[in-house]
Amino acid sequence: MTLIETTTTILICWVIFIIAWERISPYRKGLPFFRDGFWVDLVWYTIIQSYFLKIVIFDYIINPMRLHFDWSGLQFFKSWTITEQVLFFVLTHDLYIYLFHRLQHASKFLWRIHEAHHSGKEVDFLAGSRSHALEIIINQTIEFAPIVILGADPAVVPIKAMLDAMWGMFIHANINVKLGKLKYFLNSPELHLWHHANYREVFHANFSTKFSLWDYLFGTVYDPGRKPGELRENWGLYYDYPRDYFLQHAFSIKRFDEKSLLKYKWFRHYYDVRPKLVNRIKILFGLKKAAKVVTMPPLDADENLMSCNQ
Repeated sequence: MTLIETTTTILICWVIFIIAWERISPYRKGLPFFRDGFWVDLVWYTIIQSYFLKIVIFDYIINPMRLHFDWSGLQFFKSWTITEQVLFFVLTHDLYIYLFHRLQHASKFLWRIHEAHHSGKEVDFLAGSRSHALEIIINQTIEFAPIVILGADPAVVPIKAMLDAMWGMFIHANINVKLGKLKYFLNSPELHLWHHANYREVFHANFSTKFSLWDYLFGTVYDPGRKPGELRENWGLYYDYPRDYFLQHAFSIKRFDEKSLLKYKWFRHYYDVRPKLVNRIKILFGLKKAAKVVTMPPLDADENLMSCNQ
């Protein structure tokens, strides 16, 4: 079995384990598996976007960079084991992610390419995949370019990618878990789910991904010892956000009222395609009786994006 096959198998087993864990010990009880936005996150963000951005990042950004900046001759990692190399890149990249994540919440421009990640009102293992394409390009280029350019072992890339995916699913998972004193070092849903709550006090807190150490070290941790709440308004953004993948990307460039677009016939047709398709799939698998799909447009979008900074 190749390394790619091994990491893929481990990842699939991890997904099954996390799904079962969410059903057995949920953080928010009653959260449906096929929650709002599930298919957008799975099909568009997890499958389609990830596939195409992998090609863009490695074939059109990192490989050309490697041809012009090949520092593998430095032999920096020559005496290091693969485990040591993976740990080095995991630690250094996690510090970068903490700092960049913190900057995204402080910058109006960078917030535009990060807000999608916070738009979900029902956070689960799949919610972490919802990230703006530009945000992924920036972060994964900075993540994997040094591994390639510095001449680390090729095995580091798939191993680190697997660890990223596993930990990303874990910290967003709807699981009720407490790490005890380990929470001062490792991040978990106990802290990160608060970061996805709709509260002013956590807008600038709990930025860590794998190591909560950064939040404790730099004084940005928020751990009140209770849960944010069960209501939808306790979670996600405080303003309305488009549900469609393409509209979410368009919204980051130009604010618009999604409801006003429904006056156009072509838009109503496009907007109804996905819910009709999902409805047919549910009927096909016996999850729902045949019924007419009624599109409910969202409320007006709030232009005041950064009031949490005030």
